[in-house]
Amino acid sequence: MQCVRLDPSDNVVTAIRPLEAGTSVETVLTTQLIPSGHKVATADIAQGAPVYKYAQVIGYASQDIAAGAHVHTHNLAFRATDATYEYATDLRPVTPVPEDQRDTFMGYRRENGSVGTRNYIAIVTSVNCSATAARMIADHFTPERLAEYPNVDGVAAFVHGTGCGMAGDGDGFEALQRVMWGYARHPNHGGVLMVGLGCEMNQIDWLLEAYGLKQGPLFHTMNIQNVAGLRRTVELGIEKVAAMLPLANQAQRTPCPASELKVALQCGGSDAWSGITANPALGYACDLLVAQGGTGVLAETPEIYGAEHLLTRRAAERPVGEKLVGLIKWWENYTARNNGSMDNNPSPGNKKGGLTTILEKSLGAAAKGGTTPLTGVYKYAEPVTARGFTFMDSPGYDPASVTGQIAGGCNLVCFTTGRGSAFGSKPSPTIKVATNTEMARRMSEDMDIDAGTILGEGVSVAEKGREIYELFLAVASGEASKSEAQGLGDYEFVPWQIGAVM
Repeated sequence: MQCVRLDPSDNVVTAIRPLEAGTSVETVLTTQLIPSGHKVATADIAQGAPVYKYAQVIGYASQDIAAGAHVHTHNLAFRATDATYEYATDLRPVTPVPEDQRDTFMGYRRENGSVGTRNYIAIVTSVNCSATAARMIADHFTPERLAEYPNVDGVAAFVHGTGCGMAGDGDGFEALQRVMWGYARHPNHGGVLMVGLGCEMNQIDWLLEAYGLKQGPLFHTMNIQNVAGLRRTVELGIEKVAAMLPLANQAQRTPCPASELKVALQCGGSDAWSGITANPALGYACDLLVAQGGTGVLAETPEIYGAEHLLTRRAAERPVGEKLVGLIKWWENYTARNNGSMDNNPSPGNKKGGLTTILEKSLGAAAKGGTTPLTGVYKYAEPVTARGFTFMDSPGYDPASVTGQIAGGCNLVCFTTGRGSAFGSKPSPTIKVATNTEMARRMSEDMDIDAGTILGEGVSVAEKGREIYELFLAVASGEASKSEAQGLGDYEFVPWQIGAVM
């Protein structure tokens, strides 16, 4: 097998390996070299005619394309979608696993009933001006100093570049406040210290009042101006964290049902195989999790653009689907007023890997969500309360997107990649799934699972999806993912900055 046809109605196929000119592909001969992962026309396509992949339009021929020709950015043009939306027309019932047969993992059950997969002490900053203080406090707690607290995974500083020079209300301010609340109350945190400067727009006291947060032995706040400077702030912060450690260390892992898992579904550095191997396999794993009563959270709104009509058909009810369409319209306006295009999303690396338009990328990315009904649509960093398959608004930029998903309560992240990613996250560990075997072997220290075996060895999507799901349980129970073992996650906290910087 040299190429993959994804649907009988498609007029392109995808090359599994580089094809020399004159190679027989179905009923045509290639007219030029076709790189691995790139598309070949299987019939003549007239200028202006649609090009189909996944039985969906991925773009329009910008010139006449002969059968056997390479189809890519030089002859395939993007057009904005004009979808006719249907709601709740493709609902596939979920058969729940009986309660007494559900899988378990070893998690941390918190006093409020939430369940964590890790037990960190977090230092959360309100503004960039307190970032250095937070890092200095966290850096004090070396592995040697933490050795006597085996149930504490570490002391992590969550710092960012915003928090001031912004409006005190509106989308940007509200999103940042939701991020701070989400990290302050995350079940993967056994203790939290919030550090501010004092005069910033993003006041810690406002957050406490708005979200009803109360200080106690495992939740403290302070700001540099009141403490009287950086040095004293660092010293006091170290004292506060040191006092939390014995308390946080009392937490014990206990059996918890898989229904308590909330998994962020992510992709980055995508290639042509993302929508054929890793993403469908992750979608299958998501379906398994949903049957257990758990939750999958898809995000990256610009990366479902052109596939959102498939998701609205899966909306459990019309208002859920309409909320998703509202996000798409907001993004169209957002990119237009910033002189951008929704098709700006595919990166140079995506295109080198065979992807051409955002429509093609989105159709593959949406496969991470599996097949079950869409039960909820959420703002960026909003608490995800529905169980099942859900969606969260976010940019396609991976660190910003995952930050929102974790703030929404995700206690695990699964990240598919075709070009290769060095992403990792805290406090929720990231599992990485390679779309192709060549990259999985080349970056073996970074990839947890090779989904390229779906093409290379005939492994089924269901088998690989089951493998991913089983790794969910293992990592949730404390097994280190490869990104976690390498210490990633200290610099990937990136709240989405919306609006003017003043």
